[in-house]
Amino acid sequence: MARPADDEDQEKPLDPEIEKVRGRLIRFMAINLGLLLLALMVVIAAIVYKSRKAPPANPPLASDIQVPGGEPLAEDIVLPVGAKVISQSLSGNRISIDAELADGSRAIFVYDIAERRMIGRFAIRNK
Repeated sequence: MARPADDEDQEKPLDPEIEKVRGRLIRFMAINLGLLLLALMVVIAAIVYKSRKAPPANPPLASDIQVPGGEPLAEDIVLPVGAKVISQSLSGNRISIDAELADGSRAIFVYDIAERRMIGRFAIRNK
């Protein structure tokens, strides 16, 4: 006994108008896929470029400072007259000095060891 569905399983030729629409859809899909892949390559290239051009995340260490051979590093850090050092902290090539000034107020001085200069003074006040 022959099955009537066998006739339906065989592909029938498509109408020429539908074939045109199918061709357009395939072309549209291929163009969009190509644009998507191109955009992905651009994003990956941008990430690689940024990662190669990124500055070093860590500041230079105090041990990286150029010191003449055999001589210890020596420099005067000038604070205002009458200032007393309360504490100090070293971070990389910068030292911060917490000082009590002659008038009783406090300030933090930031000194760059590599550049050998005072780079900041911050007064500590109550509001």
